[in-house]
Amino acid sequence: MQPEDFAAVLQLGNLVHGDGYLTPAVLQQYFDRGLVQQQNASFVAYADANQLVGFRLAFAAGQWVLDQWCSPDLWPVPPEKVAYFKCNTVAPAQQGSGIGGKLLQLSIAALQQQGAIAGLAHLWQQSPGNAAVKYFSRHGGVLIKEHPDKWRAESLQGYACVRCGFDCHCSAAEMILLFPEQS
Repeated sequence: MQPEDFAAVLQLGNLVHGDGYLTPAVLQQYFDRGLVQQQNASFVAYADANQLVGFRLAFAAGQWVLDQWCSPDLWPVPPEKVAYFKCNTVAPAQQGSGIGGKLLQLSIAALQQQGAIAGLAHLWQQSPGNAAVKYFSRHGGVLIKEHPDKWRAESLQGYACVRCGFDCHCSAAEMILLFPEQS
C-alpha cells in the first residue's frame, strides 16, 4: 500500500465496513503504524490498474497501543513481539476468491521481517455467518477472548456500523495468530 492508494482504500473500506470507518487522517495514522525502516506491512490488491478489490491494514509490533480490548496476560508470546491486524477488506463481489488470504500472507511476511512473531486481531463476530472469525481461524488464528460492544464508542462518535448504525453493539473476538518460524 502506498499513499496513492488511499482514495480507493477509503472508498472500499467505508463501503464494506460502514461510513466513517476510515477517514483520511485515520488512514494515514494506520499506514504509518505499519512502517518500519521503509518496510510496509499493509497491502492492496487490484483487479486491474484502476479497480481496488482488497486491502489489509497491519501495524508493526510496538507501533500500536494495547487498550482495554487486549488481554496480553492470555497471549502465548510477549506483547512487544505482537503486531496488529487492523482490518482485512475485500470487495463484496470478490469475497471468497482467496484475496484476503493472500493479503494476510503478505502482511505476515512483512511483519516477520519487522521482528514480530505473532499478530493480534479483533474480529467482527456479527459478520455474515461469522465469516471474519472463520477466516482468521482457517489461517491459524486462536480465540483469546470475546469482547461485547467493542465498537460502540466509535459508533457513538460517528462510525455507522453496517449492522447497528450509530449505536453499535457488535462483539469482537480477540484472536492471535502465531507466525511460522522463518528458515
